[in-house]
Amino acid sequence: MKRVLLFGASFIFMACTVTSCESLGDCKTCKQVYYLNNAVDHEGSEAEYCGTELSTIEKTGTITVGEYKAKWECR
Repeated sequence: MKRVLLFGASFIFMACTVTSCESLGDCKTCKQVYYLNNAVDHEGSEAEYCGTELSTIEKTGTITVGEYKAKWECR
């Protein structure tokens, strides 16, 4: 019986503390795109970003090292 109560209490705790991006409002799917000589060299995997993390990504400009460039693209 104690296990059931402990499991139930831990489930309720996790459900209350875990939030999805949708509940935060401002969310976008972003990936980092890398260019070499102004042509796409490769792309990072997409992930969903929200809140301050998304704001930081959107404020990050293009990073250029020689002919190599990296920038965030969100949709």
